[in-house]
Amino acid sequence: MSVADRVPAAGSGLPLLALAAGIALWWAATATFSVPPYLLPPPASVAERLVGRPELYLSAAWVTTGRVLVGGGVGLIAGFGIAVAIVSVPWLRRAVLPYLVALRVLPKIAVAPVLLIYLGTGFTTAAVFVALVAFFPMVVSATAGLERVPERHRDLLTSVRAGPVDGFLAVTVPFALPDLFAGAKQSVTLAVVGAVVAEWVVATDGLGALVLLGVEDVQTDVVLAALLVLFALGLGLYGLVAATERRVTWEA
Repeated sequence: MSVADRVPAAGSGLPLLALAAGIALWWAATATFSVPPYLLPPPASVAERLVGRPELYLSAAWVTTGRVLVGGGVGLIAGFGIAVAIVSVPWLRRAVLPYLVALRVLPKIAVAPVLLIYLGTGFTTAAVFVALVAFFPMVVSATAGLERVPERHRDLLTSVRAGPVDGFLAVTVPFALPDLFAGAKQSVTLAVVGAVVAEWVVATDGLGALVLLGVEDVQTDVVLAALLVLFALGLGLYGLVAATERRVTWEA
């Protein structure tokens, strides 16, 4: 039995303790070794940036979150839809799935300049890039999950003359839930990364642009403050998907 199982509060207490220890080591390193602020500012300087101009980081986070939600949502829906089509039509699976798996290893940042040529800059281009990043983990995971139904369950559906829609909702989807949520977790975290990359290449606002601006001005505290907000954003979205998974799988 783990510590988290024996002590209910340890589930959330241990990560917080580890975070506090990390911040303490960060502060000790900057104080002990006299690290120049442009290399590694102390935690107080980063906190001062966040507290001093919260509207700057909140507005940037709002823009980035919008791109993540819109682009990530489109990528998840498209990935699930293509997976359903692949599983439902055998010849389509043989024709398309190998290319989807191969395209998954293509560096997505190489696509951003192409989108810039055809779509220009702005929210739409960034959202399309995020959708592409979120699409591939979802379609591969969803395809694997939708094919997980044991043959005996398929025979049972046939024996009771269940329709394709009824069988899909009652049997196929419940069996696929672990893979669907695994793909969603990957897509959500990669969508945050994709939004930052898009804001470097095809946009001029958001947390990614703020990081780039801080690097250009050698303001490491600004960069770290933006990264902390990005960390919180990614962690929050991942936690939302994980909480939904616990609720749905429990009810299922």
